[in-house]
Amino acid sequence: MSESPRPTTDIRPIQAQLFALFEPVAVSLGYELVAVELTNTFGRRTLRVSVDRPGGVIMNELARVSHALSALLDVEDPISGAYDLEVSSPGIERPLQRPADFAKFSGYRARLRLDGTASRRQITGRLKGLDGDAVLIEADGQPHTIPLAQIVRAQLQLTLDEYASLAESPPPRHDPDGGSP
Repeated sequence: MSESPRPTTDIRPIQAQLFALFEPVAVSLGYELVAVELTNTFGRRTLRVSVDRPGGVIMNELARVSHALSALLDVEDPISGAYDLEVSSPGIERPLQRPADFAKFSGYRARLRLDGTASRRQITGRLKGLDGDAVLIEADGQPHTIPLAQIVRAQLQLTLDEYASLAESPPPRHDPDGGSP
């Protein structure tokens, strides 16, 4: 599957706004809100929301979350224009969006896609946590410190065993606000 081209505007503030709007709804339904992504592929905008909980998520539960978020979107109307809403579980390439995610999944392999200000466009390695506003990652046998502001997209690169293990017993969150530990 090809990735959509990078938007000309920074959508991170929009994602943060939507995350703050959706998280109480997800939590009230018994889920962790994992990621919010607003994409534009071939002129079609899609709002993708990932939720999870210990033991995983089944399809009809996702429909319940989708209905609740759809009702909230109708009332709040935070996005202008037409778009499709997709609600899913995070899957084996779980997105990492909050600073706390990088600490929470320390020890796991991840792929970071970086913006044009970074010396390289992508780095894949083992997460080593956070240092202030920077992600620590070991790649190619070397430690790297990547400012959070340079990360456009981050995803875990799980093995099937790691994925199954996370479904049974996810690592604890570091703080309720999703910020640095």
